[in-house]
Amino acid sequence: MKMERRSLLGLALLGSMSRVLAAGPKAQPSLEGELAGIVNNPACQLASLSVLAIGKGKVRYAQQFGQRVIPGANADANTLYRIASISKMMTTLAVMMLVEQGKLALDTDASDYLGFPLRNPHFPERAITLRTLLTHTASLRDDAGYAFPARQALRDILVPGAALHGDGAMWAANAPPGAFFTYCNLNWGVIGTLMEKVTGERFDRLMKRLLLEPLGVQGGFNPSEFSRAELSNLAILYRKRTTDTEIWNPHGPWIAQADDYRGAPPQAPAGIESYVVGSNATPFSPTGGLRISASGMGQIMLMLINGGRHEGRQLLKPSTLELMFTRQWTYDGKGGNGDSNGGLFNYWGLGNQQFPGQLVEDGGFSAVGHLGEAYGLMSVFVVDLANKNGMVALVGGTSSDPQACKGKYSSMARFQEQILSVLHRRAILGTPSA
Repeated sequence: MKMERRSLLGLALLGSMSRVLAAGPKAQPSLEGELAGIVNNPACQLASLSVLAIGKGKVRYAQQFGQRVIPGANADANTLYRIASISKMMTTLAVMMLVEQGKLALDTDASDYLGFPLRNPHFPERAITLRTLLTHTASLRDDAGYAFPARQALRDILVPGAALHGDGAMWAANAPPGAFFTYCNLNWGVIGTLMEKVTGERFDRLMKRLLLEPLGVQGGFNPSEFSRAELSNLAILYRKRTTDTEIWNPHGPWIAQADDYRGAPPQAPAGIESYVVGSNATPFSPTGGLRISASGMGQIMLMLINGGRHEGRQLLKPSTLELMFTRQWTYDGKGGNGDSNGGLFNYWGLGNQQFPGQLVEDGGFSAVGHLGEAYGLMSVFVVDLANKNGMVALVGGTSSDPQACKGKYSSMARFQEQILSVLHRRAILGTPSA
């Protein structure tokens, strides 16, 4: 009986071991599984996520998670997001086209284009140029605002003694133009107005003509002129935060923050029917108002990787792109030549941030590009032009304050670090999960 029991026990153990061996090592999550885990992390859920990765000049991966309308509609490859400050880099691409055409020059006094004196009253002898505007060294500040009604001309706001100049809070007193970096949205309102003055075209329509239409990309800076198809696939931006008292409740409902047109279609900027082109481009938000999809941003990224060429057409010369991405400013680490905003800004080109290796977990990805954050949207556009690799990540809202989800090795939120690291490792390098 004892021998029989031992035999039976041995057979049972052998069967159990066979099942263990057959199961093999624990299966690793798929790329989609890793990203879905980030999106659904209870510590900071994401309303939606649209990503795209390019490796060696080819789109290697594109995927969407979550809903562009909650509840109601999932995000897809063509969902348009208001991409916030990445809009500055896209505007800069059009600026560089105008530089190529000889309509703008980087080091000409901006006053010559605007038709009024653009001078910091603390340093009136120093010219403000397109280069200083593009590099956030123009000595302008956002303290007096950076978005104004269409009926208000920038000259009435920026010129000392003019009707709307007030106490001049938009002018820095600590350093002259060209000497000190401070990130400033108002720079791009001036840039957009410059673009209008030299072309005679309204900013939103100019951007479609110069950049979006040649690439076959949907979207733009003015939702009131979007097609029905574009409006039907526009992401609402969300937070789990009230819009008035700004109180976060991670366990509460998603609250729409921007681009919610379920009740009524988007309206044109107030006063636009009498707008004078070249007087004030801020109603179109050159600083942050571009709506575009991850796939559309991928088309722009591929154009950059291909030296300014798209489907046989040269949109920008390689030499122009080289100039645009040549480093113009480096933080001295002491605050003597600029404000790094807690380490967010350390290197700058013409209208682009530069990231020498601090974007992914292993530090193996250096890039140029831009980040964006507004109304719950958190966006990333980064490209390694030398190796023809790049990533786009558009987050449509967060359940928790991103400031409470700080990254481990960068100024980004932790979920942004994780998204980029997963895309780099799995989609670009093709290595398995860590």
